[in-house]
Order: sequence, then structure tokens, then C-alpha cells
Amino acid sequence: PGPVTGSVLTCVFSPTDSCDQPLASALPASAFSGSSELSSSHGPGFARLNRRDGAGGWTPRVSNRSQWLQIDLGDRVVVTAVATQGGYGSSSWVTSYLLMFSDSGRNWKLYRREESIAGFPGNTNADSVVRHRLRPPMEARHLRFLPSAWNPDGRIGMRVEVYGCRFRSDVMDFDGKSSLLYRFVQSTRNPMKDIISLKFKTRQSDGLLLHRRGRNGDFFTLELVKGRLLLITNSGTASPSPSGPGSVALGSLLDDQHWHSVLLEHARQHMTLSVDRHSRQFQARGQLSHADLDPEGNASFSCSQPQSVLVTFPSAGSRLVLPGTPAQDGVSISFQFRTWNQAGLLLSCRHPRGSTGFVLRLRDGALRLGLSPSPGHVRSDIMAGAGLNDGQWHSVSLTARRNQLSVVVDQVGVSAVHTALPLETHADGSYHFGGCLSSGSGSECEASLAGFQGCLRLISINAQEVDLISVQRGVLGNFSSLDIDSCGIRDRCLPNRCEHGGRCSQTWTAFHCNCSGTGYTGATCRQPLYEQSCEAYKHRGESLGRYYVDPDGSGPLQPFPVFCNMTDVPWTVMQHNSSALTRVKGADQNNPHWAVFQYEASLEQLRAIIAGARHCQQMLEFYCRRSRLRDPQDGTPLSWWVGSTHGTRTYWAGSMPEAQTCACGLAGNCVDSQHLCNCDADQDEWTNDTGVLSYKEHLPVTRIVVADAARPSSAAAYRLGPLLCQGDRSFWNSASFHTETSYLHFPTLHAELSADVSFFFKTRASSGVFLENLGITDFISLELRSPREVAFSFDVGNGPCEVTVRAPGPLNDDRWHLVRAERNIKEAWLQVDLLPPGTHTAPEDGHMRLQLNSQLFVGGTATRQRGFLGCIRSLQLNGKALDLEERAEVTPGVQPGCPGHCSTYGHLCHNGGRCQERPRGFSCDCELSAFSGPFCTQEVSAHFGAGSSVTYNFHEFYPLSTNSSPHAASFHGDMTLARERITFSFQTLQTPSLLLYVDSFYNKYLSVILAKNGSLQIRYKLGLHEDPDVFNFNFKNMADGHLHHVKINREEGVVFVEVDQKALSQVSLSSGMEFSAVKSLVLGKILEPGDHVDEDTARAGARGFSGCLSALQFERTAPLKAALHPGRSGRASVLGPVASSECGARPGIGRVREHKHARAGAHLVGGGPQPLPAEAARGGSALIGGVVAVAIFILLCMAAVAVHLYQQRSLCATTEVEGPRKQGSNAAAPRCELGRPDTVGGEQQAGL
Repeated sequence: PGPVTGSVLTCVFSPTDSCDQPLASALPASAFSGSSELSSSHGPGFARLNRRDGAGGWTPRVSNRSQWLQIDLGDRVVVTAVATQGGYGSSSWVTSYLLMFSDSGRNWKLYRREESIAGFPGNTNADSVVRHRLRPPMEARHLRFLPSAWNPDGRIGMRVEVYGCRFRSDVMDFDGKSSLLYRFVQSTRNPMKDIISLKFKTRQSDGLLLHRRGRNGDFFTLELVKGRLLLITNSGTASPSPSGPGSVALGSLLDDQHWHSVLLEHARQHMTLSVDRHSRQFQARGQLSHADLDPEGNASFSCSQPQSVLVTFPSAGSRLVLPGTPAQDGVSISFQFRTWNQAGLLLSCRHPRGSTGFVLRLRDGALRLGLSPSPGHVRSDIMAGAGLNDGQWHSVSLTARRNQLSVVVDQVGVSAVHTALPLETHADGSYHFGGCLSSGSGSECEASLAGFQGCLRLISINAQEVDLISVQRGVLGNFSSLDIDSCGIRDRCLPNRCEHGGRCSQTWTAFHCNCSGTGYTGATCRQPLYEQSCEAYKHRGESLGRYYVDPDGSGPLQPFPVFCNMTDVPWTVMQHNSSALTRVKGADQNNPHWAVFQYEASLEQLRAIIAGARHCQQMLEFYCRRSRLRDPQDGTPLSWWVGSTHGTRTYWAGSMPEAQTCACGLAGNCVDSQHLCNCDADQDEWTNDTGVLSYKEHLPVTRIVVADAARPSSAAAYRLGPLLCQGDRSFWNSASFHTETSYLHFPTLHAELSADVSFFFKTRASSGVFLENLGITDFISLELRSPREVAFSFDVGNGPCEVTVRAPGPLNDDRWHLVRAERNIKEAWLQVDLLPPGTHTAPEDGHMRLQLNSQLFVGGTATRQRGFLGCIRSLQLNGKALDLEERAEVTPGVQPGCPGHCSTYGHLCHNGGRCQERPRGFSCDCELSAFSGPFCTQEVSAHFGAGSSVTYNFHEFYPLSTNSSPHAASFHGDMTLARERITFSFQTLQTPSLLLYVDSFYNKYLSVILAKNGSLQIRYKLGLHEDPDVFNFNFKNMADGHLHHVKINREEGVVFVEVDQKALSQVSLSSGMEFSAVKSLVLGKILEPGDHVDEDTARAGARGFSGCLSALQFERTAPLKAALHPGRSGRASVLGPVASSECGARPGIGRVREHKHARAGAHLVGGGPQPLPAEAARGGSALIGGVVAVAIFILLCMAAVAVHLYQQRSLCATTEVEGPRKQGSNAAAPRCELGRPDTVGGEQQAGL
């Protein structure tokens, strides 16, 4: 291969061993320098540790944060530790300081102990020695100590020592055209592992660093691209691409002219790339060949040191003012900058005589150059460049001549602005870099334009480069809050602290996470938007439908869609890609038929659901005709299935793993008693081995293999149902704490960079610690501080921090309350129930890692004080559930489980439903409600055909044929009502119609009818001899085929009526206020009206009712429900066609909908939960109006016809697979052979 070239200025050398010798004590006084000195006896040369020369240490003239002490170690060394003292016998010492390093005495870089910690704790007196080990060690020649705090009653004073050893390395210099080539030489050795390590430094952002090519054409390349190191690998079979699958990028801002370590390890196809403190492991595409190398090349063995001086603008108030220089024709200014901020003032010029100047600023990542005109003139701007806040160096060249301004960015294009006003370019002007513009004549800054934060270099004015060292010494210009001779830019997005695929962006001082489309929210995209299970959704009061679930919470698994069937214990339904009956022919052991099932979730996601469920099952139907499951000779499986663990399973549905048989073998009812499976009988007729697989560890079924369907007349068929899981084991997992000294202990909480906790609690105590975990100095704690306050406390090394949430009412009300807390490197967050969360922002440059080492105490503390009294349930740490009940079984003072849930969840039982306690949760008793379902929210509706009638007897033993008489009333008891409440809905086209009729043993009655014109009439006859009170509500014709809702509420002699949720109508009865001896309620046709009924009621009762009645409630009874479920009470009798229906369901009830609900109390960013990008929202806007009603009616008719046709031809809907192939779709032509009477027996045909 030819020479490898690149455009990188690079020095490469080998690593060294650790060392710890003092390096500064033997240096001459000339090796020490400082920013200033208080006197000649306080000079830098007296700053050696434990020395008393001079005044006993270095003390600057002025004690401020601009002072520094510098050491030239004579050559590059490895620095492993530093130590400090104060001035001998004085009140001068430094309490904290920063440490910077450099190779050349220029371009200083700040040393950081952690990713965010730059400072070192200093001394507390003048003579004690404080030593700090550097992890990792640094390599440098020059060190600079910068005091950041000192004795408030004294001055800055320092004596220092540096520990390490001399650095030995081979150094090479590349100028962008030179190269070093190693040629492969033949060798018998073929090492199993290649290791390439090097260190480089450069100020170029792009260039080729290393390229290796093997004998087989394989290669890899290390290349700098925009300050990041890119590794490109290729096995020799594809063309390389920097953005392709064989490329890995690591590192950032590597063009800072400081040394960066690179380590590349290659073992077969496994590769590990490390850059400084960051590593990535990946698989190489193909295997790279190994070889020994023989070097040749033209690189120089030295390392040049470019002397450009950089300047950092660390704050919005940082500014640099430079004087103008003489120019004959206008002025030209050029410089380079780098920043993360989208906006900031870069450069401004306003001349003292008030003439027109100019302003150069960043806005939205682009440069805007505008005039700064005199008062009364409008500013005009031009824009140049885009995306300039990417952290890269960008060059700017600005020229001002007479009435024209022009700017060039990155040497691309020219943007110009013209003005009719003269531009002053005299030498007496000044140029302001950074800072801010004053508003008007005052000294205040314009609020709309902040100062520049970033780095500048290579500043030139009229082709003369500015000497920034002279600026630092005060000889040239002036400055404020600058760091000269260093660039303090940091990439806060490396590594990316945004979790779950959150996108990281940054400014000069902070990073931000964009969590849209991830399914998570919060400062670092850690808080899940979706609930962990269908059980959790149910206890938010949600109905059945499709939901996104996140079973591991903040864990690595992404949320995914499932169907939630909200029964008393909800079922989670997970579909796969092949639910039809599939027929197999022509498959044998040499060419078996494989069916692969793909679910809507990954195997890891399915395993998480299964592990958290109380029970899981999957229906597997296997039909056979001369298709055996096992070879009768040696028992070799001929058909089997594969589960989640990828193992072959030869037991079949309805059996257990240890049985290795079928359901009929366990029950002893196989078609042939000599076999343990029906299919092994090898009969000419169709038979089956069908049942439910319920061993959780083997679910779900991922493959089915059939290998005995090639013999004459041999065939098989199978159908796999969806995976069904019921319940949530962790949701009701709870423990009761009875003494303050009791607690449960668990392993240490892993919470270095982030941690989250969630649980429910209920108590009557006023305070108590929920959980606590301790370290040597760090800790984390959650407690009930008072009856209305929950506190989240922790310390990561920056001092104790606390977040509190105060509730408007008492939390010790013996009801369940949800607590969620999170701590990450950006903030701490606490929420109780749905109250506004409390937050605490982490310091930008503070400690990040929470170091814990004790056990986790739940319900108490290590000191056995302030323990919690009450119940804790559903405790999850970092998305993993803790088994409280298992630990409580063996812990004194703690009991598993916790009764009493209706006080919290009873409100979910609607429409008169009663909450009933269960050991694990609660249920809603809808017996006396006109509604059904898990929360009594599903309307019970019935369709009445012509002539149909429903009679509900209020007296259980009252026969229908008994005549009404006072004697009968006294015999059956007197049910007297002074008030009643009636609600129902109806839908009909018939007039007149009887909607409801209630009579008594005393010939009193109530009737609700539709008159001939369709208006609603209510008739009360509560007197013994008077005519009924007739109330005619002149609404529109209500026999219009639409659903109408009626509420009737009588309070003695006053009747309130509400129709279709409109304003109440109030009427008064003329006589009678008691409805005594109530006998029965009739819906539809009145079978025995009696002579006491008025003519209109009798006429309507004779015609009855044809249409839909729904949600009928009469006081505490539900007559319509009793009629549709006669076994419950036995009080209802039905005559004629009355059938259950969904005609009364509200919009959306009774059909499946897609839900993307955020979990209760989710900490939302951007206004609400964001849908996942991979799933488009299903469903749509609610459909309303008459057109939609007609469309639904037509669809229902079509569905009825389709169901009828399907029932006639259900056995034709099978998929036939001829010969061996993987079953990936159901597009094969249907066959009806399995449905023919001559091929399948009656029992099997019914099953199919």
C-alpha cells in the first residue's frame, strides 16, 4: 500500500507506568512564576512545600481570583498528585483552587477531577499539608495554580509540591503532508488480539490519523471529522462510508491542541475504541487479518508547538476592548470563534463622535451584521452562515469601507450591507468583543441581546494580529472577566446523559434533553410517560382498549402497545402476525415446516410483561390427520414448538413441562389409550391436541415446527392465539409496618448518576421515614416530614439538599398516596399524588456521583429511629419492583399485605356500584346498578321487539296472575314510596309507545309514554279515586330513532323531569304524595292493564314498545339488568323478543380505541405526552351527527351479513402451506378441506 497522508498536526507516544516522586522541590527559583507578588520576599520562588525561605511562601500583591502561581517542570512529566500549604506562620492560605496545565506555557487547560468538578479543596491553616491524588494522572510541562477562595481574615498564600515522574516517549510530528508507513512482513505468529494505543494533539478539526490495510483487503481508519474521532472498519467486501454501519464516532473537541489518548483493541470481530475517558464496544464487519509491521516514512521525530493565544469569554458579562489602528481605506477585522450558544454579541463598534457604527452578533446560530446608526435611523441587518453554534471553530472576516459593510464566514460567500450614512473608520475608535450594548444613553444593557460566551483566537485588526498576552499584562486595551491563553469550552453532551434516546443539546453552561417521541419526560428523559401494566391503567379508571405500557419504568425497555381487557383482574393481550388456522402438507423431517411468530413487542419486552404478571397463558390448537407428534419407534419429536428461551418444547397445550405429553394424556381420555396424545394415534380421521399453555417461563410461543405431513393422506393444521397475561404482581405487593424500630432491608441502591423511586403509602401516623440509604458521607432519604409534607433529602458531596412537597390536606388519612422521586445530574424531583412537583436544580459544576454503600432500609432507618408506621406497596427502584411481601414474611414487626383499598379507589365505582375489598385490590359490585363492567360504567341495554314485555316484581313471591287487591297488599307487605328516582334511555320510531309502567296493589300507578305525536308524557295516579295527573312535555318528536335520556325525580308532591340533559322541568301533583304498595314495573307491553288505567296509558300499553331501552334504574333496582340476567334475582319475567344490545352505549363505548395516555401525574415537558414515532395514532376525532349515525347503521348491517357468511364458511378461512417453508404471511389460497363433513368428525368440526 501507498503512504498514508492526512491534514492533522499530531504527536504520538507510548504510555508510561505510574510514579510518585516530588518534582518541584529540586527546581530552581526561576522555574516558579506568578501573576504578581506582595514583596520580593513573597515572590513565587519561595513557594516550595515545607520551606521557610523569604516570607515563607508566595503571596500576590492583590488577593483576587485573577492571581496565579505557575511552575515550569523543565520537561514533560506525568503528574500523579499535588500538595499545598499556606504561607509559613501567617494568616495567608488558600481554601480552594483550580489547577491548569500546558505543554508550552500557552493554551492552558483546566484539569477536572470528575466530569463536572474542577476545583480542589485547599488548606484550613498555614502549615498543614493537603495532598490530592490526580485520577487520572496528567502529562504536562507547565502547571498553574489559580486560587479561587482563601482565608477571609488574611491573604492568598501558597507553598506547593508536585508528584510524579519523568515522561519518556517517542514523538512524531506531521505537517499535513508527511506520513509514516508500516509495511506488513511475513510472520508465523498470528496474535488473537491487536492493541493499538497512541496519544495525539492537533488544532485541526479534520484529518487522517491512522489507516491500516490487511492482506485480504480489509482495513480500518481512524480519522478526525469536526473534532471527533471516527473509526471506519471494512472487511474488504463493501465500500467504506463515514456514516455507514461500519463507522463509530467518539470524543469531541479533540482539536484543542491538547493530548488525547486513543486505545483500539481488536479481537476477532470484537472491537473496543477508547478516547480519553470514554469507550465504546462494537462488532466489526467481518474479521480483520493480523500481521507484524515494519516501519518506514518521512515524519519528523519532534513536536512543534503553535503559539496562537486563545481567550475565553466565560460569562455574558465578559468583554474585550481593543483600540483601533490607523488605516488608509476603511477597516478590516478578522477572528475565529467557537461556541454552543445560539445568540450573543460578538463585536460592536461605536465611535465617540456618535457617528454610525456596526454590530456583529449571533442569533439562532447565524451571524447578523447590522449598522448601529445614530438616533432616528433604522438599523438594517444582513445574515451570514448557519449552525455556527456547533462548537467548531469558525472564521469571520469583516470589512468596513465608507458606506458598505461586508462579512465572510468560513471563507464562503460575501454578505454586504449598504448605508447612506458615512461609516467612521478613524483610529480613535474602539472595538468591543463580547459584553453588551447599552440601551440609549444609559449604562444598562439591551435585554434582547446577551453577551458572547465562547472562545476567540487569531484576532486581527487591519491585518495586524492582536497580542493577547499584552492585553493580559494590561499593556494593550482592557478586558473584564476573561480567561486569556485558554479555551474553556466543554462538550456537556459527551457522554450523552439524555436517556432512552433523548436528543442532547447544549449551551455554554448547561445541556438540555429533548424527550419528544421517546415515551419519557423529565430533565434527562428518565420519567416514563406510560403506566407499567393494564392493572395500573384500570386503577386510573380507564376502559378497555389499546394502551402503551412500560413494564420496567425507567429501565432500558421502550414502551410498546398492548390491548387491555378491563375485567375485575385485567388481561393484557399481545397479538402476533399469524392468528389464522394454517394447514400443512408435504412436510417431513428433512424438509420441515417452520412457522415464525412475530409479536408487537420484542422478546425482552414480552418477558418483562410475563415476569410481572400473576398468570399468563396462550391457546395452541393443533389438528392432525395421520400426522404424529412423536416417532413411535424411538420417541423422536416430529412436531414441536419453541418458546422464549429458544428451547425445543415437546409437551403440548393443556399439559405441563415435566409430563412431556398432551392434555388427554393427563386426563386419561386420549382416542387411543396406548398413546398420550390424540395425534400419536395416527388415525385417518381428523383429531386434535388443543389446549392452553400456561407455564410462564416458556411463553410466548415463537415457532411451531411440523415434520410429519408428507405421507399419503397426512395433513396437519394449527392456530396460535394471542399471549394473555393477567394481573400485576408488583402493583399490590405491600407490607404493613407496626413498630418504629422495624424495617425491611434490601441491597444498596444503584444511584451514582441517576435514580428514581416510586411507591404508594397510607398511614395514620404524623411522620416516618419511608426509605434511607447511606454512604460514607453521601446519603438519600424519603420521609413523611409532617401530616402534610413529604421530603426528599440527599447529599452527593455538594452539601445536603432537600426537596419538599406540601399537600393542601392531611396525608395521614389512611388512604393510598403515590410518591415519585428522581435524582439525576441536572435536578432532583419529587411529586406526591397529582400535586405540583417540587424540584431542586443541581449546581452546574458540582459533584455528580452519589456514592452509597449501606443496605437500603425501607420503612425505617439504620438507627431504628423515626420509623414509618403504616403500609407501603408497589415499591419500585429504577424501574425494578422490590418484593416487600417476601421480606416481610421473615421480618419482626412487619407483615405482608395491607387491607383497605376502598377508601382510596371506591370513587371508581360509578352509577351506584359498591366497592368491595379484596386481599389484592378491590372490585365494584354492580348488582344494584343499571350498569355493568369493572367500574359499573357500561350501560345495560336491550332491544325490544314487537309485542315483547318485561315485568319486574318488587315482591319476590308475587305471582303474575294475582289480582290487585288491598288484601293482596296486606299479604305481600306495603312497599311505600314518598319519593323515587328513575333514570333510563330509549331509542324508537314507534308512537304511541309505553316506555315504563309502575303499578301498585292499590291501583296507583306511574306511566311514561310517547304520545301519538312523539312527545313525552308522564302520568301519576297516587290518589285512590282521582284521575291521574298528566304532564305533557312539549318537546320535539322523540320517536326519531335517536337515543334520548330521561331522569324523573319525585319528592312527595313535586316532580322534577330532565330530558337529554336539558334544564329541569318542575311540576306538582294535585293529590297524593305516597306511592304505596308498589307491586311491579312493566317495560313494553302491559299484559294485564286493569280497569284503573287511563285510556292513553292503556292504548300505549297495548302497543308496547319497539326499540332500545338502556340503563334503567328505579331507586335501588335495575329491572332491565334483572331481565337480561334472570338467574340473579328471579324477580323479572320476559315475554317476547327481548335481547341484550349495545344500542345505548355512549360514543366510544363498545369499540376498541387506541390510547396514548401519560401515566398519572407525569412530569410533562412541552405540554403533554408525545406519541411514539414508530406507532401512528390510531382512531381519530369523535364522529358525530346524523350522517355518521347512518354510516354506523349501514356498517352494523354489513357486519351482521358478514358474520352470517362467516358462520357458514368458517372452516374455509385456513392457510394451506404446501411443502416446507417458513410461514411468514397468510396470503396463501384458502382451502375448505378441513371443513368437509367427510374429513372432520362432528366434534372436531365444531372445534375448528
